[in-house]
Amino acid sequence: MASPAADPQAPSGIRRIVAASLIGTTIEWYDFFLYGTAAALVFNKLFFPTADPLTGTLIAFLTYAIGFLARPLGGVVFGHFGDKVGRKKLLVLSLLMMGGATFAMGLLPTHASIGVAAPILLTVLRLVQGFALGGEWGGAVLIVSEHGGAEHRGFWASWPQSGAPGGNLLATGVLALLAAVQSDAAFLAWGWRIPFLLSGALVVVGLWIRLSVSESPVFLAAQAAAAASGRAEEEKAPVVQVFRKDWRQVLTAIGTRFGENISYYVLTSFLLVYVTTHLGLPKTTALNALLIGSAVHFLTIPVWGALSDRIGRRPVTLIGSVGMAVWAFAFFALVDSKSFAVITLAVTAGLLLHGAMYGPQAAFISEMFDTKVRYSGASMGSQLASIFAGALAPIIAVELLKDYDSSVPVSVYLSGAALVTTLTVLLARETRGRDLSVPKAGAGPAGGGSTAPAAGNGYAAAVSDSA
Repeated sequence: MASPAADPQAPSGIRRIVAASLIGTTIEWYDFFLYGTAAALVFNKLFFPTADPLTGTLIAFLTYAIGFLARPLGGVVFGHFGDKVGRKKLLVLSLLMMGGATFAMGLLPTHASIGVAAPILLTVLRLVQGFALGGEWGGAVLIVSEHGGAEHRGFWASWPQSGAPGGNLLATGVLALLAAVQSDAAFLAWGWRIPFLLSGALVVVGLWIRLSVSESPVFLAAQAAAAASGRAEEEKAPVVQVFRKDWRQVLTAIGTRFGENISYYVLTSFLLVYVTTHLGLPKTTALNALLIGSAVHFLTIPVWGALSDRIGRRPVTLIGSVGMAVWAFAFFALVDSKSFAVITLAVTAGLLLHGAMYGPQAAFISEMFDTKVRYSGASMGSQLASIFAGALAPIIAVELLKDYDSSVPVSVYLSGAALVTTLTVLLARETRGRDLSVPKAGAGPAGGGSTAPAAGNGYAAAVSDSA
């Protein structure tokens, strides 16, 4: 049967869906990354004051990691209801939760005002952020993947991925602007609150856009088919089905995200600590380097996604993972030069390689699961990886730096993570060309499942099973 995907050329078609997902995802990542940047620059002083700057930063990053711990729970809850009632409603809810928590952070009293209650309240709000983001990623990439056809899915689905560097660009840009026009004392006293309070206005814009888009036609068709068959009420919870039948795909998704997740947080959050604390450079050096790198990252992620439509998800991902395994050692050697131009080059090149892993990821993971469990499967695979990868990356990197006073152990850690992703993708099946409205014929060892060509897309039905 032909896919019920919307016409990509229609005004209400794929471009509007992509814009809504991109803007909403950018706002959510702005909120999430704002915390990470603030944890590296001010939260250690305002909420976790200690005599040792690195220790205070380490404690601040521990609360940063707590947000990641809540993400799988958000993935389970949002995935369950997203597979039951639809993608759109859950995306609206995730945006409201994330924006509300971030706005509330901007109003929090500090440790100097209310003592230990300040970091406790901050941690609770961080948990809300993580829970909301756990449901955001799956819904945002699926509503795009399920609207468009297979031929250009890698390109269109990569745009919500650009929301991550877009949000980081926005968060870093606002903080860099404030740091440039304010004294350190003013920024520490009240200036840091402005980016958090700004989230309230951004959420209003995001909601207006998200409420205007249509529900996924693939989901609606699957829901109608289940209702017509009379089996809709008999089906087990999607998350139960995922772990019973699709656990291989979940493991593949975790491994695919592992090196990508760790590399991103080392190249961004940990870089701020390394440049300011270890090298003794002003925070504007790292912030401005990240601004430039994030801008390039934002623009090139869809290029990698488009390339995956031509040569496959696996080859493009391998370009990034193998490249990152090598670049991990060059990165810190260049940053140690203390030259702004060289640091910017190091960050930009690293983020380009990260984009090769991140760009095809939305389509790659979406294509691993059937419609009735796709939100749950994609969310669980991606968010479980966030606990073992992104949550721990800044903490492990800071601890390695503290113990060895050298970047070499951090490079080994980053390179090893990239090799995990390399091995996973080498063992995975190619998914390019799959019609998302057609159930998988079976699952292989790596969990890729068989792929069927989308109607009229011109791709061959058979794809490679392994490397």
